[in-house]
Amino acid sequence: MKASETMCPERLVMEHVTSRWGTLALISLLDRSYRFSELRREIGGVSEKMLAQTLQTLERDGLVHRDAKPVIPPRVDYSLTDLGREAAEQVRGLAQWTERRMAAVVRAREAYDAAKA
Repeated sequence: MKASETMCPERLVMEHVTSRWGTLALISLLDRSYRFSELRREIGGVSEKMLAQTLQTLERDGLVHRDAKPVIPPRVDYSLTDLGREAAEQVRGLAQWTERRMAAVVRAREAYDAAKA
C-alpha cells in the first residue's frame, strides 16, 4: 500500500468510485437492481473478472448491496445502498457535465495540438 493511501483513505474510495467500471456500474445501478449478467450487458465491454472485482470493491466500501437468493439456479442481484445512491448521483452529474461539455473539450484539444505543431 502506498503511503498516500494509508494517510488519505479518501483517495482510495475516490479511485473506486471514479474508476472506469466503478463509474459505469454505479450509474447503471441508479436505474434499478441488476443480475450480474444483465449489468455486464448494460455496461458493455467489461470482462466478467473485472466486473466481479469492481462489484466486490464497491460492496466492501458499502456502496453496493449483493443479494444472493438460495434458489436453483443461483440468483444474485446487485443494487445500490443509500451511500451508493449518493455517490452514484455525484458521479452521474460528472458524466452529464462531460457529455454537455465534450465539444468544448474537443476544441481545446484541437487548439492545444495546433499550437504544439
